[in-house]
Amino acid sequence: MQLSNPFLQSLGVELVQWAPGEAEFHMSIQSRHLNRQGMLHGGLVATLLDAACGYAGLHAGDGEEEIHGVTVMLNIAYLKAARSGSVIARGRVSRSGRSLYFAEATLVSEGGELLATAQGTFKQGGDRHAS
Repeated sequence: MQLSNPFLQSLGVELVQWAPGEAEFHMSIQSRHLNRQGMLHGGLVATLLDAACGYAGLHAGDGEEEIHGVTVMLNIAYLKAARSGSVIARGRVSRSGRSLYFAEATLVSEGGELLATAQGTFKQGGDRHAS
């Protein structure tokens, strides 16, 4: 599955599933992803959860125009640290309105251990040229 997101691509993040209301990303943990304590950086955890939630509400079918959006609010619970291996971020839309949607995501280790969760509010059609 082709990921058209330069930031996520630069981190080695792969979009492995994308369907209406859900998205799944995988990433192999590399030394550049770790903080000073040797754990997966919290900002990267937030990025993965944000991407999973965001993409879940922005799916477009083949031949349809891309849908863009922005994060309005994101709450994260950091539950356990990851140091090596791979992580999987899964997002799903829990409720959707005309322009806002609500989504939740989990980040798990390759062994299925729950590392973090997120809930957020997102706006479809956000200005992709805003600074």
